[in-house]
Amino acid sequence: MRPLLAPLSVALALALSAPAHADEAATDFKSLHQRMLDMSRELAAQKAEIQRLRGQVDELELTQRGRGLSGAPPSPAQQNEATDNARDVAEQAQRKASATVARDEDDDAPVQVGQTQRAEDAQRREQEKALVVREHAPLFERKFTLDTGFSYSYYDRRQLALSGFLALDAIFLGSINLDQTKASVGTFELSGRYGLSDRLSIEASLPYVYRDSRFVSGGAGGASSVVSEVRMRSQGIGDASIAAYYQWVKESQRWPDIVTSLRVRAPTGRDPFGLKLIQPDGDNNNLNIPEDLPTGSGVWAATVNVSALRTYDPVILFGNIGYTYNQPTNFDDISPVAEQVSPARVELGNSIQLSGGLAIALNDRSAVSFAVATAVTGATHLTAPGGEKRRVPGSSSNSTTFNIGASYVLLSGWTLNGQLAAGLTPDAPNFVFSMRGSRSF
Repeated sequence: MRPLLAPLSVALALALSAPAHADEAATDFKSLHQRMLDMSRELAAQKAEIQRLRGQVDELELTQRGRGLSGAPPSPAQQNEATDNARDVAEQAQRKASATVARDEDDDAPVQVGQTQRAEDAQRREQEKALVVREHAPLFERKFTLDTGFSYSYYDRRQLALSGFLALDAIFLGSINLDQTKASVGTFELSGRYGLSDRLSIEASLPYVYRDSRFVSGGAGGASSVVSEVRMRSQGIGDASIAAYYQWVKESQRWPDIVTSLRVRAPTGRDPFGLKLIQPDGDNNNLNIPEDLPTGSGVWAATVNVSALRTYDPVILFGNIGYTYNQPTNFDDISPVAEQVSPARVELGNSIQLSGGLAIALNDRSAVSFAVATAVTGATHLTAPGGEKRRVPGSSSNSTTFNIGASYVLLSGWTLNGQLAAGLTPDAPNFVFSMRGSRSF
């Protein structure tokens, strides 16, 4: 009987100790489950706090540039405080997520893949959105903004003129004249803006124009092989302008920014009327060029624009519609013929402008934009003293361009903007390259 007592005692000891081990395992499981629930609630609370602070930062940025819902712009201290809070909460959430992943790996728990990357992407998107809004939002800061820019336009026009008649419907008898004009126009413009309120700002601009044109004409004396070329330069002040911008609607969840502007242009430049044609080459009577090149339009003009802008992180969509009215003006002489004076009333054609495009942020300092712009201009009419109003043939136009732009924010606070426009219609320039720099003080 004694040999059987040892196995029975061992079995009895195991049976008595089994409930204790089961209770201990159940307690450990409940503790681990409760800890996971507490961590989930803490992460959810941190995520909600991040979203709240992110919305606060967005509202502060929009309000500073006249795009928020509140009337008074925030102070720099408020902006820095909100930004620092959002950054601290985001970093704390990132550290918590990393610690959670590490603990889950130690406990053989499932790992949330990409949590750190998502936090970094969210922070990067906020920086890109701030850049695009700062560059393309209407400027309604209560500051003075200096804007300087230079643009270069190139035109290449060819015209074939036939003077004669067809014999037997097949043979042309007469002279053939091929004219070509290659024009380069450089414009340096200095502008200043000041925000009177968070909805109203004013602007003044003064351009300086430099023109370089080459006139080429063939067919001198009826010989198609004789070609003449003359180069002419001209420079001077262009047409100065003043403008006012008013923001009717500020961007919200339902509405985009809606801004109207009124720009008045004064005829401070040299007008194109009354410039006499001269014959610079005595051997080529087909080549006739103006004695000087104009730098302005010669008439007062007013332009009304309505623009809309909508932010879709990190893309901004924008569009514009405008109308330009040219005031009819009386000139003492509009004749291009030397020693001939012809007074007349000139009514330049009014124009309608349409444009639209989008801007995309590449990082926290650079962005690109794409846009299409068109301007349809009516015909010019002339009225001689005591005569009837007559239309100038070929004076109407349709100028359409495709624009590609880029911007970069320097550490010094200057914002550099470059743009290249390609002409899509014969009335548009071949291309336009512009560079602009702006800074608020």
